[in-house]
Amino acid sequence: MADITTDVLTIGTGPAGSATAALLSTYGVENMVINRYRWLAATPRAHITNQRTMEVLRDLGKDVEAEAYMHATEQDLMGENVFCTSLAGEEIGRMRSWGKHPLSRAEHLLSSPSHMNDLPQTFMEPLLFKTACSRGTQSRMSMEYLSHVQDAEGVSTTCRDRLTGKDITIRSKYLVGADGGNSLVAEHAGLPFEGKMGVGGSMNILFKADLSKYVAHRPSVLYWVVQPGADVGGIGMGLVRMIRPWDEWLIVWGYDINQPAPKVDDAFARKVARDLVGDPELEIDVQSVSTWTVNNMYATQTSKGRVFCMGDAIHRHPPSNGLGSNTSIQDGFNLAWKLAYVIKGKAGPKLLDSYSQERAPVARQIVTRANKSIEEFGPIFKALGLLDSIDPVKMQSNMDARCDDTPAAEAQRAKIRETIAAKVYEFDAHGVEMNQRYKSNAIVTDGQEEPAFEKDAELHHQPTSWPGARLPHVWVHSERGDKVSTLDLTGHGKFTVLTGIGGQGWLDAAKVVSKELGIDMAGHLIGPRQPWQDFSGDWARAREVRDSGILLVRPDQHVGWRADAISGDPAADLRRALTSILDR
Repeated sequence: MADITTDVLTIGTGPAGSATAALLSTYGVENMVINRYRWLAATPRAHITNQRTMEVLRDLGKDVEAEAYMHATEQDLMGENVFCTSLAGEEIGRMRSWGKHPLSRAEHLLSSPSHMNDLPQTFMEPLLFKTACSRGTQSRMSMEYLSHVQDAEGVSTTCRDRLTGKDITIRSKYLVGADGGNSLVAEHAGLPFEGKMGVGGSMNILFKADLSKYVAHRPSVLYWVVQPGADVGGIGMGLVRMIRPWDEWLIVWGYDINQPAPKVDDAFARKVARDLVGDPELEIDVQSVSTWTVNNMYATQTSKGRVFCMGDAIHRHPPSNGLGSNTSIQDGFNLAWKLAYVIKGKAGPKLLDSYSQERAPVARQIVTRANKSIEEFGPIFKALGLLDSIDPVKMQSNMDARCDDTPAAEAQRAKIRETIAAKVYEFDAHGVEMNQRYKSNAIVTDGQEEPAFEKDAELHHQPTSWPGARLPHVWVHSERGDKVSTLDLTGHGKFTVLTGIGGQGWLDAAKVVSKELGIDMAGHLIGPRQPWQDFSGDWARAREVRDSGILLVRPDQHVGWRADAISGDPAADLRRALTSILDR
């Protein structure tokens, strides 16, 4: 006999779990989320927040998106990644990152109504958790997941109340494991993984200090400090990360993974911070220290029966590229609407198979990219002459040689510029963030070929309406003149039909088919003298179908099906696409 029953139980209140809970409650699904700790994230951990994630928050409500911006460090202050010998010392070079370069900024502005920002997890997590609970999610803190057993009707999960020591059973139709990089849910579900845990060691030192005089004139989120011989690897690379400008900081410092994790005391933390800042008298308020491991592992299957895993539970990787919480929140955006449709009897159970089909390739992509980004520091070290010797004096001499008036020094300077510029694959990989194209049983392509990428797919977002891709963002205008993104016309838990003049038959068909299937479906006609107008012609270029064509957009704003024009029976065509997607 269960102590508690609910439709969906989510383990973990991090970005993945809280986002999923918030979405489920928004969609009217009874759900519960538990956390083994007494409260939410105690350290800022994840922070880079990309446009696609902000679109998910926008879909939750303009108030949610606005609150995120209110707490975030805005895009221009994310600035330029700086490479230096210390914050007070010599600057080696820098690269414009996170959409700071004017050409990159233009791509950002064209790609989305939302803006990239830096929002530490200590702000993001409470925002998502509050949204979930205020909309109906039941939560239990200090509640630890122990095990689960699933059957044909649901999942029975055993948890321990850490305040009383008593075990309770929670019965749910579905279980979501968002319980982090050491996920017990994923382990107990028997999900298959590839890769390796613990490929590197790092420590975090969180501290407060006013560093304005060293950084305010060159704002950045990340300052990379190179001090030969300073660490166990000999290269002496340390990261000084801005948490709040310009008085709250996090240092990331490596340690030898083959040795026991170091005991980082206050004196050690202060020395590391003062060395990297380059100010031996710096007043420092050390907040916390912790150690963690660099992982290179991803799930090749993200669900098993009625159990679904997401976030760090299925993609375990270093913070390179800032993909962690972003991908975690987007996992929830993919899964939540599918659970809602199945639970409400509006879709068959095979719709849920598409979660793994669509998100497992994303897990593999970002884990591979994040670990590759670490390797791409090697060419910078080589260009600086730090790989030619393990003698710190010689290493420093090799670095100093770049300042000489010699052909060799000129070549070295060119190589340093080239290798720093190549870090764009970590610090401005807009395509990695925005180019997800799903291939699954919840997509109907009708044999239409996927368009090739005209530019580097990791660096550049290429919008397309090809089924499986996220709907292109374009600004359209209402009859009153209001500017609205095409993304704003879609989502919010509903399927949407977008068409133009000559496509009224699609809107009529949507009314018929939505009534037959018992689902809510929005419909919008875009064209001159229509409710939505495309004055710039941007939508006509982006939609990739004719005026009388159709884009059927899923609740997660990915195109589920499209047709170039009306032919035959539009209701029959739309019914075929929807019943295929929804497993009806």
